[in-house]
Amino acid sequence: MPSLSGGGYTAEISQRGAALRVLRHGGRDLVTSWPEGGPIPFYAGTILAPWPNRVAGGRYSFDGDGHRLELTEPERGNALHGLVSAADWQVAEWLAAEDDHAFARLVHTITPAPGYPFTLELQVLHRLDAAGLSTTVTARNTGGRPAPYGCGPHPWLLGGSDVLHVPAAKVVLNDERLLPRALEEVSGTPYDFRAPRPLGGQDVDNAFTGLAAGEVRVGGTRVTWDPAVLPWVQVCTGGQLGYEGVAVEPMTCPPDAFNSGTDLVVLKPGEHHEASWTISAV
Repeated sequence: MPSLSGGGYTAEISQRGAALRVLRHGGRDLVTSWPEGGPIPFYAGTILAPWPNRVAGGRYSFDGDGHRLELTEPERGNALHGLVSAADWQVAEWLAAEDDHAFARLVHTITPAPGYPFTLELQVLHRLDAAGLSTTVTARNTGGRPAPYGCGPHPWLLGGSDVLHVPAAKVVLNDERLLPRALEEVSGTPYDFRAPRPLGGQDVDNAFTGLAAGEVRVGGTRVTWDPAVLPWVQVCTGGQLGYEGVAVEPMTCPPDAFNSGTDLVVLKPGEHHEASWTISAV
């Protein structure tokens, strides 16, 4: 697919996962990239829907029925990052560059399947201008029954340094399967990044909430969003995986929300949900 160009930024979008494959500003890479033909490493740049993060054991109950998802993280026994990160999306509209902006709109339909017997029409709009790359995900329930839903992105940010700023008051502490064990105040924990500070080799793979602002910075790169829509953010350092960058994933709900119900979106037939975020250079 052709590159997008506008406002001093360039971006490349893949039809696989509606993923952000490349984002540069002034010659500097803001996210990790990968070859046009894939594979996509560690969900880099993909859209996470109809749930972000993990569903414990791939099992959940909804509206009186039990469901079992494919275990896409078999080593931990979880269903990870939804159903569309590896899907082939269709390009609905494309404008490579005009009046210092550009955009790409991709669409995909989730059809009923074992574990998720619901129908959702998804649309992803990537827009590039002087403010950076803004992405909006819209989900509409076109089926005949309510559907559980959540979403988020999975960019790995390159900031030119390991200084991390996460203005969050609370952090999810994980068990050995990276599932929620407790929600704690960040004060007094190793996860207090309310004041920007270097990671110093610290490994992080935790969800944060109690956001003073919808913004996370990694060095000179940031992600911004509306915390009323995306009240959670997962932060994952790549060093523990042997990968570059820091994953910053604004989310509508926390890990395992299909079981806890915390901030879970329930889309009734005909209803839609919209969430947006922007990646930019500081």
